[in-house]
Amino acid sequence: MECDCSAPLRYLRVSIPRQELDLIEAGRVVQTWPVSTARNGPGERMGSGCTPRGWHRIRAKIGAGLPLGTVFKGRRPTGEIYDAALEAQFPGRDWILTRILWLGGLEPGFNRYGEVDTTWRYIYIHGSPDSGVNGTPSSHGCIRMKNVDVADLFERVDVGTRVLIES
Repeated sequence: MECDCSAPLRYLRVSIPRQELDLIEAGRVVQTWPVSTARNGPGERMGSGCTPRGWHRIRAKIGAGLPLGTVFKGRRPTGEIYDAALEAQFPGRDWILTRILWLGGLEPGFNRYGEVDTTWRYIYIHGSPDSGVNGTPSSHGCIRMKNVDVADLFERVDVGTRVLIES
């Protein structure tokens, strides 16, 4: 299966150099949010801790209707709501909060199948403590967003929405 890697009318564009995510409609940027991509930079290999590049699609939306700050583990809500006390109890935890947009690669051999498969690397666009989204690459491969921003984005996109990650 080949990837139709031309830009659709409506898609998301993640810029690793700018640490921003754009919502693009009919060739125009209609909204931009700050993000934090991987501390290890761009890359597609399993276990690399890098943010994968190229064309993806949103394969699942997780967390509809849950409160801001909902904590997820294994894509399931834990029943916890993130706050300073929880942060102090679990220092250094890789927080996945509020909403999850699970990505799937569309380019066979580059970000899909085998040792480069974005889906099986569990790469998401997800909420994070707002302090973790400060223009500095610091994630373990995912695309982190502020909680209010990821909740806004979640409502604007559908499963199947295309995502271009550029380096």
